[in-house]
Amino acid sequence: MTTDEFEQRAPAPEQWARAHSSAEFVALRRRLRGFVFPVAVLFLAWYLLYVLLADYAHGFMSIQLFGNINVGLVLGLLQFVSTFGITALYVRFANRRLDPLAGKVRTELEGEEE
Repeated sequence: MTTDEFEQRAPAPEQWARAHSSAEFVALRRRLRGFVFPVAVLFLAWYLLYVLLADYAHGFMSIQLFGNINVGLVLGLLQFVSTFGITALYVRFANRRLDPLAGKVRTELEGEEE
């Protein structure tokens, strides 16, 4: 697509403003924030707990669980597991709750009918 074709298809500023204030867009933004903010706070709290334990609870973090595996290593690996878990939850949430609304907003903005 050339720049001229893109500019011809791009919505006008009034259309952007109308779409931004539409009920669907407001609901979309509310749903996104309702997921992202609490999950971000929980993950950051979990990460902060890990850092504080690593810094101030050496005895606890060095407890051997089996072999050379200690509590600190397990909690560190769980940071990665929780990141992948959050990603999977977000993809599922977006597919079910965000994408249908985003599709409606996009269709109205682009003037297409499905």
